[in-house]
Amino acid sequence: MDRFPPTTGLGRLRGKVAIVTGAARGMGAAEAALFVEEGAFVVLADVNDDEGTALAKSLGEQSEYVHHDVGDETSWTELVKHVDEAHGRVDVLINNAGVSRGGTLEAFEWADFDLMVRVNQRGVLLGMRSVTEPMRRAGGGSIVNVASAAALRGEPELIAYTGTKFAVRGMTQVAAAELAPDNIRVNVLHPGVIDTPMHQQNSAERQEWLANRIPLKRFGNTMEIAEMALFLASDAASYITGSDFSVDGGIFLASR
Repeated sequence: MDRFPPTTGLGRLRGKVAIVTGAARGMGAAEAALFVEEGAFVVLADVNDDEGTALAKSLGEQSEYVHHDVGDETSWTELVKHVDEAHGRVDVLINNAGVSRGGTLEAFEWADFDLMVRVNQRGVLLGMRSVTEPMRRAGGGSIVNVASAAALRGEPELIAYTGTKFAVRGMTQVAAAELAPDNIRVNVLHPGVIDTPMHQQNSAERQEWLANRIPLKRFGNTMEIAEMALFLASDAASYITGSDFSVDGGIFLASR
């Protein structure tokens, strides 16, 4: 797993209980590993049971894996009930799970649209609503919604994906305003092109095209996203809510 920037194990989440969705691989796996290193008990939630179970086992007693479908309301109810009863609280939610499918305005598949809305948009909304009450009882908490650089500017050939990520940004702002009186902070993280299994599905030609657009001249790695998620989840970000945080290598700078 990527280790850049180097982690320090300062206990920045000591005593906190965190749920990370899409935690079996990629950015979610990096977030889960870093959060355990920083003292949290982490519930890894995913539908990829083999990878999720193996990762939780490798992380030790400060983690567990739970099969979870982010687009299903009952699955959320059962997950949060389990975490609250087994661990006594929910302090952090990282709404990391996401899917990406391409398609232009005139040529996209409705099945892809429905899948992205279910996972990227409905999953985030269900997650925020499900953890609100236990976080309120705990005296507050932090929700980090993982959107995309595509949530900040429309990307050609990604119309449905871009739409779901714009929605995440808007829902984050509304939730932040509504939950602030309960000391529940809600922020949104915008990864750029990160070297994950999802990114590796791109053709070599598209990867080259993307690399040439990035001022820092490289793809990001998963631990760089995890470090930002850690900051937003921790008490170091206690006065930050409703805000956007881009970790994208400056991908939009060249076109300004």
